[in-house]
Amino acid sequence: MVKKARLIYNPTSGREEMRRRLPDILQRLEGYGIETSTHATIGAGDAILAAAEAARRKFDIVIAAGGDGTLNEVVSGLAEADERPPLGILPLGTTNDLARALRIPRAWDAAIDIIARGEVMSMDVGRMNQRYFVNIAGGGSLTELTYEVPSKMKTVLGQLAYYMKGFEKLPRFRPFRLRLHSREMVLNEQMMLFFVANSRSVGGFEKLLPDAKLDDGWMDVLLLRRCPIRDFIRLATIAARGEKIQDPLVVQFRTQHLIIESPDYVQLNLDGEFGGTLPCEIEVLPQHQDVFIDPTGTSSYHRTQDEQETSHVVFDKLERANWFGAEKG
Repeated sequence: MVKKARLIYNPTSGREEMRRRLPDILQRLEGYGIETSTHATIGAGDAILAAAEAARRKFDIVIAAGGDGTLNEVVSGLAEADERPPLGILPLGTTNDLARALRIPRAWDAAIDIIARGEVMSMDVGRMNQRYFVNIAGGGSLTELTYEVPSKMKTVLGQLAYYMKGFEKLPRFRPFRLRLHSREMVLNEQMMLFFVANSRSVGGFEKLLPDAKLDDGWMDVLLLRRCPIRDFIRLATIAARGEKIQDPLVVQFRTQHLIIESPDYVQLNLDGEFGGTLPCEIEVLPQHQDVFIDPTGTSSYHRTQDEQETSHVVFDKLERANWFGAEKG
């Protein structure tokens, strides 16, 4: 039976790979009996409208091709529909946190093969202040860098662009007063940053929250208490090595609903994009969106050598060089 799909893609993602691969992608989908029409996004929010229209027109499949920002918009567009078509993912962005967590291959042809098999899981979706996220909501100085890095810089440098921007911002990394309330935890203290995660992959760190699952109906929360920059570098190095963080500076717990406030100006990050400012209320929508997966569990995202270099060797070098050894905390 022929199925109809809507392919929503960001033409600038993944060093503009989508522009080059589009004819091949469409041909492979057609070969599997998936009749595909396309929508190239033209700006912020466009993928939300395109996904909502695809749901209204009752496409059998919606495919998001791009990075985590594109995925966020596509899921946001589908989230309020009564009938939501299953989501296919072609991970062509810089970080691709959701694809990492789902083990969707970076290779576009292997990712299409997963869509063609037709096996799905129902994943949770997060909601923050009436906006949606599929992987991460966060706040604090360094969470801003994912949407401050220019698109052209990401196109040229890939993941390295985030690290360069992060090093630029580190000297201005400052704490803020955070008030958090949930059934499981109440906090009122100085924090450096916080993450509320739907999966174990956060900003390319795949074991920052190793117990997080996409379909368990819970969000995993991580907060970093006020600390000197040298301690931040130390903890980031541990995370980059793929080791579990167990440190008194780090607070971790799980919840289904929480409220976060601050008297300070704190910007929010939703799946790598600007998400407004505190205060915020966050809740989980359990198993809200079907997504294509490989049920055998044999597929792998496959980190590139460049990603491995920038995700742990750089932090190791900073730590060994005692880059912030003179900084006083």
